[in-house]
Amino acid sequence: MRAVDLILKKKNGGVMSKPEIEWLVDGFVKGEVPDYQMAAWMMAVCFQGMNPQETGALTDVMMRSGGMVDLSALPGVKVDKHSTGGVGDTTTLIVAPLVAACGGTVAKMSGRGLGHTGGTLDKLESVPGVNVEIPMERFFEIVKEIGLCVMGQTEGLVPADKRMYALRDVTGTVSSIPLIASSVMSKKLAAGADAIVLDVKMGTGAFMQTLPEAQALARTMVEIGAHMGRRTVALVTDMNQPLGMAVGNGLEVREAIELLAGKIPSGDPLYEVSMLLASHMLLLSGLAKNEAETRAKLTQALTSGAGLQKLGAMLRALGGDVRCIEDPDSLCIVEKKIPVVLGAAGYIAAMRAEEIGVAAQLLGAGRATKEDRIDPAVGLVMHKRQGMHVAADEPVATLYVNDPAHVEEAAALVRAAFTLSQEPPASMPMVYDVIS
Repeated sequence: MRAVDLILKKKNGGVMSKPEIEWLVDGFVKGEVPDYQMAAWMMAVCFQGMNPQETGALTDVMMRSGGMVDLSALPGVKVDKHSTGGVGDTTTLIVAPLVAACGGTVAKMSGRGLGHTGGTLDKLESVPGVNVEIPMERFFEIVKEIGLCVMGQTEGLVPADKRMYALRDVTGTVSSIPLIASSVMSKKLAAGADAIVLDVKMGTGAFMQTLPEAQALARTMVEIGAHMGRRTVALVTDMNQPLGMAVGNGLEVREAIELLAGKIPSGDPLYEVSMLLASHMLLLSGLAKNEAETRAKLTQALTSGAGLQKLGAMLRALGGDVRCIEDPDSLCIVEKKIPVVLGAAGYIAAMRAEEIGVAAQLLGAGRATKEDRIDPAVGLVMHKRQGMHVAADEPVATLYVNDPAHVEEAAALVRAAFTLSQEPPASMPMVYDVIS
């Protein structure tokens, strides 16, 4: 085969066979297919798309490009949850302990944040002493002991995705549903889960900005999961405003602790989305027959404190200082807290979540490149949600600041993220679709 022939085939709308996809991807990983030819092929995919068989083949080839995790030695159905990325999205630190408290097994490999979206590993590392780069043997020990563990993705897992994503990022080929779906699912499948719950974000703070795009991505990933013999369900959830009120690593861990401690009521978006994700994780694990049963179990795990105990047990097993469970404010001690006011009154008609996420990033809560250092304590806390009324001198957010260099820029971004109206806007759904 020749790479140029495969590029031309896809450019002209041809359907590629699995051997052709395998030859191309393997050659790219080995350095036999150069970056410029792989970039040309991925651009052709962006324009011509891939059918379900091609997307499934690409996912399978990527999944097998490196080592794969075998979780069969762990008890029960191993269930994983993945979010496509958002702002104030702290659900993993809530749903994993709750599911474990209900008898589930959550053996999860996570990544770090880049850009305006936060990474679960960065949030965990805001707890002093936590080490997420642990040997696989210790990972298994922790899961067997407490029913859950979150660790950093192993170096040899899905090298094809690492190389392809780095190339997509600089060649304008990120926005392709087959390439996004195969990237996400190859990692989830290689990590060994039996069942996968996908949280596909839609809105101004998400990669998928429209509902049809988000639904198409969700369906593609569910189809891949079914094709690979994994129980898979996808929820399309709102990201037109931050999911939680906290945006920043230590701040988000504090909010997760507060929710598990019963201090955040039902009806709150973070609460409801977390409970729905956890419900589907229990259903896929065979630990409940219907959503009413899952809700009862999860509510019991919440009110009894069992979910919070599981989070504390995992943090302790990872070397963390669990005094933060009793004193979560210790995770976000900063030099200054600066309120942000809009200077105008009205109802909050809309928010642009991405700008709020970028504001937190500017304060040091996120990274623009993988080499950037994160300040775990900084970020911002929102005081208002969409639909609420705000007075001209009323703070809509508070910035948590250690380095004042970008405070004005961050505050300006937060102010620009809000659109006011004189009439109450229509309410927005938290969940748009469930695809299984």
